[in-house]
Parts: sequence; C-alpha cells; structure tokens
Amino acid sequence: MTPVLPACAVVGHGRLGTVLAAALRAAGAPVDGPLGRGATAHTADVVFLAVPDAEIANAAAHVAPGRLVGHCSGATTLAPLHGHPEAFSLHPLMTITAAGADFTGATAAVAGTTDTALATARTLAEALGLTPIEIADADRPAYHAAASMASNFLVTLEWAAERVGGLDRAALAPLVRATVDNWVADGARAALTGPIARGDEATVDKQRAAVVERAPDLTDLFDALTDATRELAQTKVPA
Repeated sequence: MTPVLPACAVVGHGRLGTVLAAALRAAGAPVDGPLGRGATAHTADVVFLAVPDAEIANAAAHVAPGRLVGHCSGATTLAPLHGHPEAFSLHPLMTITAAGADFTGATAAVAGTTDTALATARTLAEALGLTPIEIADADRPAYHAAASMASNFLVTLEWAAERVGGLDRAALAPLVRATVDNWVADGARAALTGPIARGDEATVDKQRAAVVERAPDLTDLFDALTDATRELAQTKVPA
C-alpha cells in the first residue's frame, strides 16, 4: 500500500530546493515552497532545508518547534540540527543542473536522530524513487568526496579532453557513454582500454608530448591520471 506522505515544506529556492519541492508534489506530498531561508514552516510536519551547508544551522534555528527537520547535505552530520529533537538528513546522490534532475533510480544517503526520523527519511526517499542507504557521520566526508569525484571531476576531465583534442562534445560523447556503461556493467579494471592497459608506453609518451604542447597547464593532471591508470591496469580483473 502506498504510504500517506506528511505535509512538507522546502526551505531554499535554489536548484535543489526547486527540484525537491516539485518531486515531493509529484510523489503526492502536500508541499509548501520552496521558501526563503528565514521561513518558520509552522504548517508543515516535515521541513527540508535545501540550503548551503554553512547556512543549515541558521535556517534550522528559524523553523518552528515541533517540526521534523532535515537537511539535504551530503557532507554534513546532523549536528547543525541540534535544536530540534527529531532531525534527519536526506541527500540525493544525483547531479542537479539548471535544467533540473530526475531522482528515479538514484541513491540517497539518509540519517536520523531517532528511529522515527530515520524511518521518515527512508519513506520520503523511496517516495521520490530513491534507494536509501545509511551513511555514518564519520563516513560522510568520504561519501561526499566520492560523489564529487564521480560527477564533478568527470565533467572536469571531459573539459580537459575537449581542450587537448580540439574536439567538441558531440564527438566525445559516444565514447564517454560507452565507457561509463562498461564500468557499470563490468567494473573499473575490465572496462579499462587504451595504451596503458596494453602496456604501450611509447604511445603514452606521444600523448604526453601533445598535452605539453597544446595545454601545458594540464600536464600535471595528465601525469597524475597516467600514474593512477597504470596502478589500475596492474590490478587483477575479478573472476
């Protein structure tokens, strides 16, 4: 049976707040917002704080007592919500651009100060089409670093590839998509191809010379990635 979702308020009208409010409405929850950071959200049962990490404590301090308050930060513990006895966090592991986002099928890191708070975070995550997983406080910085590496750093890497090769996104996109699909299906080592994987160091040297010539500021990045890829190439492919 589909659970009845609580009345929610979303504080923060940036990208995440806008997308989250729309997704909650689409899931069947009554939603107020997105609201400004000073909102008390006194008519809501559950309040989401979709604000920058440094603003969580201040936004939480304005929320009326008795609300179940949660933030949407991946790196932050529940400490900034200490003024509310029942608090939670729900961080969608999904990139959100100006065009929006679709949470369906993504993971969500959840935590709660009480069993009720944690259960509410899980219920709301599942209603949004997310798969909830619990992340311990001590692991949150590493979890968020992994998210940045998987998403933000990938974008930086493709930007670097455009610069070095003089190619546009349309030319590189099929290669990038196939590579990600192979990684998802087979894991990193099995998906690795190219000169380092086959031990062709002469070609790697030619590549490096081209980087030095065309984008010398990217040489350190190329060297670091070359070293990391050599290490990956030396690992065994899982049976």
